[in-house]
Amino acid sequence: MIDSILFSPIQIGQLQLINRFVRSATHDYLADDKEGKITERQLRLYHNLSLGQIGLIITGHAYVHQSGKASPRQIAVDNEDKIPGLKRLTEIVHQTDSGSAIFLQLAHAGRQTRPQLCQQIPIAPSAVYDPVAKIIPKELSSEEIKEVINWFIQAAIRAKEAGFDGVQIHAAHGYLLSSFISPHTNRRTDEWGGSWKKRSKILRAIVKGIKNSCGLGFPVMMKMNATDFLPDGLSLEEALKIAISLEKAGLDAIEISGGMNEAGKGSVWPGLREEQEEGYFVPLAAAIKKELTIPVSGLGGIRTFRIAESLVAKGQVDLISMSRPFINEPLLLLKFRNRQWEKSPCISCNRCFNPRGIRCAQNPK
Repeated sequence: MIDSILFSPIQIGQLQLINRFVRSATHDYLADDKEGKITERQLRLYHNLSLGQIGLIITGHAYVHQSGKASPRQIAVDNEDKIPGLKRLTEIVHQTDSGSAIFLQLAHAGRQTRPQLCQQIPIAPSAVYDPVAKIIPKELSSEEIKEVINWFIQAAIRAKEAGFDGVQIHAAHGYLLSSFISPHTNRRTDEWGGSWKKRSKILRAIVKGIKNSCGLGFPVMMKMNATDFLPDGLSLEEALKIAISLEKAGLDAIEISGGMNEAGKGSVWPGLREEQEEGYFVPLAAAIKKELTIPVSGLGGIRTFRIAESLVAKGQVDLISMSRPFINEPLLLLKFRNRQWEKSPCISCNRCFNPRGIRCAQNPK
């Protein structure tokens, strides 16, 4: 049995994780397409993940309102009738007694969706044309922004009632909250746009609202871009200021990512990287970690145990987020810990993101 800092516990707020591994949020295309309710296939997926003793499992993005549906067969947390299914999901994870915690990722697609999916004209902080979706979104009014904040707060309340150990707010990859903090997509001149502080006001309002409604002991994590990969997009300098303000607002942990649809460079880069290039978002996360006291999770094509161990041991990040390796083998950490594997066999082919349901092309079982 291997002795490593990666298998040491860590606190996220008042929650103690059993190790430093995070299964990063991944859309699984397995929910009921009509209502976004949890299905038996999803229960099996999360049961298998929990058997792998992953410190923190984060679900695929769950839309907080019908207008925020981004993809077919996406999880929903938009009203109370979703709670029973979500409760079954948390129970199946906790009943394995593996020690895995589970967070629900709360999300809204913003302009990165299609009218037939979200059943209306997509919404955004500003009416900036999306060349990928080929739509001009509807600009939100100030009152509508307050409604969006409430959608996220109410979704967190439902998540807590369903038994989740915490929530992660999705403010990355060009989705609605990401589009607020990006100067490329937020062209507003009112209290919700302009400076980094005004553009990120919505994030602080959501964090504070969830803490006030769910209690200080209910962990709130954020997934946030540190770059949009666009010349006029979010910069690391501004992302750092936003992250500091979020910690002051009560945020318990942050996962750093980057990219958005129209940049042509998202968060899930295809193809294997050289070992020294694993963790392609870690340098951004490390720069932000220097200024924070809350845990910071790093990601980006991490496949090798000793590389992951080095990133944490050197203090670059506190947690290691992976997704595709856990699609390939949910029991990956057991193989690491028993010295069976030094590296995940995942080749980052990205064929796992199958609209008929997430699955590994290498390891079909």
